[in-house]
Amino acid sequence: RKRVRILGVRSGIGGRDPGAVGAVDGLQASRLVEELRAGGLDTHWGEVLHANGADVANPTAAIAELSARIAQTVCEARAAGTTPLVIGGDHSCAIGTWSGVHAAARSQGALGLLWIDAHLDSHTPETSHTGLVYGMPLAALLGYGDRAFTECMTPGPKLLPEHVCVYGARSYEPEEWALLERIGVRVIGMREIERRGLDPTLQEALAIVRRAEGGYGLTIDLDALDPRDAPGVGTPAPGGLRAARLIPALAEVGSDSRLNALEIAEYNPGRDRRGVTRGHAIALASSVLGAKPGEARRRVARVA
Repeated sequence: RKRVRILGVRSGIGGRDPGAVGAVDGLQASRLVEELRAGGLDTHWGEVLHANGADVANPTAAIAELSARIAQTVCEARAAGTTPLVIGGDHSCAIGTWSGVHAAARSQGALGLLWIDAHLDSHTPETSHTGLVYGMPLAALLGYGDRAFTECMTPGPKLLPEHVCVYGARSYEPEEWALLERIGVRVIGMREIERRGLDPTLQEALAIVRRAEGGYGLTIDLDALDPRDAPGVGTPAPGGLRAARLIPALAEVGSDSRLNALEIAEYNPGRDRRGVTRGHAIALASSVLGAKPGEARRRVARVA
């Protein structure tokens, strides 16, 4: 029986809209745990972490310190034999999440990561148009950017380009694309998904990350979904993935013992409408972690 430990990151200081700080409270008050338990998963809430002494005008130190605590907590969860489900917070939480998974898995080999997102999150301080850290986590995990982030928990890159795939991208700057293209990260954007179809492109993405010897993880920024399915995000981008297709397509991951962790980021309850984004977040977690379909996923299926 799979044991799932939910870790909350109550922080929005890495983004433009701080509303993601409410994601943990919003999902704690929902039926997330009940849905996963009803689906056969041994699920418990663990720690809820938050930034200490955050200076909104200069959040680098606060995010670096928070990332270190996230990484340590995630590493301990993996060492205890549980599958971490990290709930952000803005997507800068990924720096800590995957640094921790990397530390726990490095004796087994490299880590694979499927990055499902409307954006590339691959700026460095030198290329960022805004200076906001939520646009930098993938670059940091690949070893590019501020040392406060690239050296989280262990020195050096946490990911190798050949084991990373970005899926669903449609809104990004040329500098981000140039970095990922130069180092060889596969980006499967929405235009390609629409042209080739969701199933074959998702299978390609999973094949890439599954090549990593140390297992793999998924990080899902909810803005990857079309705004019709996920209005409750800080930076919606039209033309995204439809929940009714993506959620069942990801269900095969739930039976894969090499899945190390799942992260769901950027839920913004203040922007949600009738809880639709919250429901899709719960259904995504249920599908990826291998829970038997519960009410949240049945609701998605009825919409489809």
